[in-house]
Amino acid sequence: MAQSQNSILSLNTKIKMAAFSLRQCYDDIINKILNDIAQSLRQNSSEILTYNDIDLDAARDKRLSPALIDRLMLNAARIDSMAQSVLDISKLPNPCGQILEEWDRPNGLKLQKISVPIGVLGMIYESRPNVTIDAAALALKSRNAIILRGGSESFNTSKFLYQIIVDALVKNNVSPNIIYMPPTTDRAVVDDMLNAPEVIDVIIPRGGKGLTKKVMDEAKMPVFAHLDGNCHIYVHPSVNPDMAISVIKNAKLRRTGICGALESLLFDEGMDMNLAKNIIEMLIHEGVEIVGDDKIMAFNQSIKSASEDDWAAEYLDKKISIKFVSNIQTAVEHINHYGSHHTDSILCEDIAAKSYFLDNVDSAIVMHNASTQFADGGEFGFGAEIGIGTGKLHARGPVGLKQLCTFKYIVLGDGHTRP
Repeated sequence: MAQSQNSILSLNTKIKMAAFSLRQCYDDIINKILNDIAQSLRQNSSEILTYNDIDLDAARDKRLSPALIDRLMLNAARIDSMAQSVLDISKLPNPCGQILEEWDRPNGLKLQKISVPIGVLGMIYESRPNVTIDAAALALKSRNAIILRGGSESFNTSKFLYQIIVDALVKNNVSPNIIYMPPTTDRAVVDDMLNAPEVIDVIIPRGGKGLTKKVMDEAKMPVFAHLDGNCHIYVHPSVNPDMAISVIKNAKLRRTGICGALESLLFDEGMDMNLAKNIIEMLIHEGVEIVGDDKIMAFNQSIKSASEDDWAAEYLDKKISIKFVSNIQTAVEHINHYGSHHTDSILCEDIAAKSYFLDNVDSAIVMHNASTQFADGGEFGFGAEIGIGTGKLHARGPVGLKQLCTFKYIVLGDGHTRP
């Protein structure tokens, strides 16, 4: 461990210097790097898939869950989507150097609050090789240096993607020290990163609950994190039936292994029971395992009884918990108690119900008549995201370019002295 830690700590001077030099880069240079990365992703699609196949074969040999394999898997469409995300980021304005606030004091002092880069980010993630690209692109655009520690299951794919990034930096005469990926799958690197506040200003974990909890418990620097994504949909009696079925199907089944997938469904006791039956039949037909309360179990003999743990579970699979609630107040209480403060949605046409839900659900993202799978930085217009923050400070919801900036105050005087 000491050797690994020394290698991380040895980055201090060169990565801080690289981060400082990145602040001096003009927008056209940063955008050129991002465009070169996107072009290289598309040109090297076949080779990326070759490395990804190596990781997928190893994952299947280890009998990883279908949800993890889905997160790991790339195909031509996903690579193209990665490239497009990088291009989208390149078209966004530079988030740094923006005047967030300014005001004058009675004594003549002029004050400004200016957005600035955080400095050096530490990204620890599992399974998803696309995070290598998204995190690097967001870091570059926000003028932050970054250390990328991907999971061992995606090591070959991520290493090749990292080389694409390095090549684009070198091609444009920008220091490759801005982005670093440890050339090892040794888990000790994670511990070393968490214990290197001299090097890393903020840690961002993206992965399973075990990884995120470890980072939140042990990091010696601030953390942007969420533990899990127990996302809810509450079906109000005023809901449009066809919309309800369509939205619930998409929220649960579009991709079951992402943190924005629907995990808990709440039916209002005043809703149309035929609609409740149709929703349950649709989920069963799609192969979803259902656990529920006694009223839900009465709809179909295949439905099992939900445990107390089920109401708080993030399944990341074809499984869902369903419960009847007496009214919208009870629904909100249930969500705030059992939810993970990630993303929750109400399906209704009633304006008062909509307002009550949006005002009182204590989550980073609260939706009306929309699939929880829209909990994504790209869908928010951020180009991409580096994760979903569920904490109360600084970064909450999709962590995009603006969330990767902090601020400083500029005080402009004219020989002012304080009496």
